[in-house]
Amino acid sequence: MPSQPVRSVRRTVRVAAPAHVVYGMLADAPRWPVLLPSYVHVERMDFDGAGETLLAWEFQDGRVRSSRLRRTLRPQAHRVDFEQDDPAWPGDTVAGSWSVEPDGAERSLVTLWQQTPNAPANAPAGPDGLDADTAGRLARLREAAERWDRLDELLLAFEERMRVEGPAELVYDFLYRVEDWPELLPHVDGSSVREDRPGTQVVVLDTAAAGAGPAAGPDDGAAGSETVRLCFPHAGRIVFKETAPPAPLTAHSGEWSLVPDESGLTVVCAHRVLLGEEPLEAALGAGALPVDARRQVRERLGRESRQTLRLAKWHAESPVRRLRQGRGGSRR
Repeated sequence: MPSQPVRSVRRTVRVAAPAHVVYGMLADAPRWPVLLPSYVHVERMDFDGAGETLLAWEFQDGRVRSSRLRRTLRPQAHRVDFEQDDPAWPGDTVAGSWSVEPDGAERSLVTLWQQTPNAPANAPAGPDGLDADTAGRLARLREAAERWDRLDELLLAFEERMRVEGPAELVYDFLYRVEDWPELLPHVDGSSVREDRPGTQVVVLDTAAAGAGPAAGPDDGAAGSETVRLCFPHAGRIVFKETAPPAPLTAHSGEWSLVPDESGLTVVCAHRVLLGEEPLEAALGAGALPVDARRQVRERLGRESRQTLRLAKWHAESPVRRLRQGRGGSRR
């Protein structure tokens, strides 16, 4: 059989950020979901200090795609070599590298090289897909990296916890069945759930004026807010990311996790937020400052998370109380 033709693309962009900053963003893959718009979740499967294997989920063109990346990190050279497998197209492996060169003290030249056999004729990317993908990834990296001197002010991470004396299965069931939330949560007016494959949900919630983001954390009250959720029932985890969070948020991702112990479990809702840099007055009113945005987002997301946690707790503990009362009579 004739060998499959190979397609190769190399592009370079100038980035207004130091080389070590840009390389650090490339190397820190678990942080991509809050910095790079297409990534929903990145899981590091193994790491030996130089080589690593990642599982990555991206949301593009209305669908979630997962891939496995094998990467070699070369910090001295500011270079990352990778091979990426797409399960949707067996045998279609993308090989390539990111390289970062200083261009003065606070600027860089970033090059992405990618090479792959031509995609199958029915591949959604089409013949120019690799070139468009390369250009898009460079543009998104440049946008994130050029905030480097303001990230401490713009990034926000926090979590809410609640103790539950009930079965983990009932807590997870409540969190998973987001289509039932309009009947249970006061800040949710309606829901739509698309599950193209088991455990991968695209959720649209209509929320009340107080605002709550779908499936994992509240948003700014915008009706029809969309969230991608990755559900891992055996691990007791639901990872989420809003696809278009409202101002003052630029990115909002996080995770529900169940941590069991001898007598019950702790349910944790973690949030990771990137605030926008547009004038805050448009979102928060005249005279608003970044510290006001951080406080408002923290209070709002925390309040709605606690509301959901309390309902999950009630859902899990009510059958246990009824069982105990049935066995030993009612307690005072």
